[in-house]
Amino acid sequence: MTRNHRPNFGSLSFFAAAFALSAYFTFAAVQGDFGLFRRVEIAAEAETLSRDLARLNLEIAQVENLTHRLSDDFLDLDLLDEQARSVLGVLRADEIVIH
Repeated sequence: MTRNHRPNFGSLSFFAAAFALSAYFTFAAVQGDFGLFRRVEIAAEAETLSRDLARLNLEIAQVENLTHRLSDDFLDLDLLDEQARSVLGVLRADEIVIH
């Protein structure tokens, strides 16, 4: 009385579907739109944008300083002279130009 045990097709299909679903969800958790790799990319992008923001804030502060120094309330004559020379190409009579 030997009996041949063959796995039931229903249980085999259940385990195959369970394996496929677990593989799909594992792949989505790692490489999906909200996965681990995307989270690392977003963190790196946020750090880059933070550095860009800091650099732009520094540039804005410099431009605001120059604007303040050329305003009617506070006039920096050296800065005004420098700007006139660079924009208009003006030289004083006692200066020598070297190219």
